[in-house]
Order: sequence, then structure tokens, then C-alpha cells
Amino acid sequence: MRVLFFAQAKDAAGAAELEMKISNGAGVEEIWDKLVAEKPKLAAFRKTTRLARNGEYADAETKFSDGDEVALIPPVSGG
Repeated sequence: MRVLFFAQAKDAAGAAELEMKISNGAGVEEIWDKLVAEKPKLAAFRKTTRLARNGEYADAETKFSDGDEVALIPPVSGG
């Protein structure tokens, strides 16, 4: 799985992206657990940052596979 980081999450991860192995069928919480285990500074973003799977926002029902592209989307505001 390819994981993309933006804004402050990119700084916390120390990289713009990383490759991560997961079990097919992993959910959002499992992805976050693995991310925080590999990059502990990301824990600060868990409550405010959404995950996107292959260009679409993930929800509690989303299941991920090892070939997915996952992005950590920071909070956004518009005007």
C-alpha cells in the first residue's frame, strides 16, 4: 500500500509517502494503528485527519487492500 502525507502530517511522518504492507480487508482503525506504530508522531493527527482510499474518502466501513493508495487528508476550510 502506498501512503501519501500532506501538510503537517508530512512533517510528522518525515516523508511525503511510504510503502506499507497490510492485510487485505483492513479497516480504517487498523490502518491508523499500523501508521502510528511506524510513525508515532502521526498519533496527534488521528482525530482530525481523514483517510482517502484510491481518491475517495474512507469511512468506518471502508476495507483496504495492499494495492491501494491511501492519503491522509488534513482538515480543510473554505471561504
